[in-house]
Amino acid sequence: MKRLSYWFTYLGMHLLALLPFNILYLLSDCLYVILRHVVGYRKKVVRANLFNSFPEKTEAELKEIERKFYHYICDYLVEEVKMARLSSEEIKLRMSFDNFEVFMERAKRGDNIALLIPHYGNFEWLINIKLLVPQEYPILHIYKPLHNPYIDGMLKQIRTQYGGVNVAKHDTVRTLVKMHKDGTRFGVGFITDQSPNKTEAKYWTTFLHQDTVFMDGAEKLAKMLDMCVLYADIHRVRRGYCSVHFDVITDHPKDTNDGEITEAFVRKLEQTIHRDPPYWFWSHKRWKIKRNV
Repeated sequence: MKRLSYWFTYLGMHLLALLPFNILYLLSDCLYVILRHVVGYRKKVVRANLFNSFPEKTEAELKEIERKFYHYICDYLVEEVKMARLSSEEIKLRMSFDNFEVFMERAKRGDNIALLIPHYGNFEWLINIKLLVPQEYPILHIYKPLHNPYIDGMLKQIRTQYGGVNVAKHDTVRTLVKMHKDGTRFGVGFITDQSPNKTEAKYWTTFLHQDTVFMDGAEKLAKMLDMCVLYADIHRVRRGYCSVHFDVITDHPKDTNDGEITEAFVRKLEQTIHRDPPYWFWSHKRWKIKRNV
């Protein structure tokens, strides 16, 4: 059964990926009507998250953010499908960097880099970083393996097509420590804003007016391996185009206080969201974990 679902997924994705972007966006517009108005995909979650995050906004403003969010999430889905057949040259045009020298300066001097990434815009397209750095400087992507090994393998193949390396979440510490001991210098991307499991819940702070817990694993690894820490400030320019600005959180993680790096990420993420609210993953149950009092 898993193999059958893989072949359906594989054929469907690769056939859809043959379509040009303008046709895919027509499909996205149709999907928007289905997700928002027919199915009502996580509408209660989206509305509660927006209401609690922006108490200063009017009902009309919240509805406009909601409308744009559903359009964005449908675009995100078809853009992910398109990535199966997106050439190196095209993805470099569609995901650009306005100050890539910040990343390259640290890579060239042999620093390890921890890149903290939010669920914003088309964050998946950041895998094209590997196309811009020297071959000898590996770029690692942390991912959570899927239960279906065939689909998991297909997605890993798509995400490594530009030269990056996938590292399973449960292998992260072992892999990075070994590379560090071997003298291999690397950059690694951490999706840092997802809701943690209860066993992972570590750092509590106020985020978008709400008591929120964040994982601090990236901070701990940065300190352990002395990695420069950068924040990927993603800006959605328009459909199918994003740009990234690298903000330096610290070049000296061991000199920071506990929680300082994670707190800096949270504050920068808030700035990104407030600048253009619709393009964050509002459908996530981000605040499902409550602090014990």
